Amino acid sequence: MALKRFVVELGMGSDLHGGDVTKAAQKAIRDAVSRSCLCGLMEIVGLTDPNQMHVDVKLGCPYPDKLDREAVLKAVPFGATKLEVATGGLAVRGLSLPELGAGDTIVTVVAALTVCVEV
Repeated sequence: MALKRFVVELGMGSDLHGGDVTKAAQKAIRDAVSRSCLCGLMEIVGLTDPNQMHVDVKLGCPYPDKLDREAVLKAVPFGATKLEVATGGLAVRGLSLPELGAGDTIVTVVAALTVCVEV
């Protein structure tokens, strides 16, 4: 059997205080997931378990070396996952509020989730 792509969904996430790219990446993944209902995979393709999906996650991140890859992939609710990280996204000066995070950097991460299944 071969893997076939069924869905590509995009998301964006930001950490407004503290410049935490892991938090921003988790938000980007949740953003993409929140716009996808994959009922066709169950009803048309015949998946019986959502963990039969393969989810390739590609991130554009301003500081890839600061990313906690394991924590990021926990934001994907189902399936076997694979992560690719490219330098991208955005970092911009924001407002320093120590009670919300260290520093004054706003970071934004973009995510592309590609869902494949074996057919």
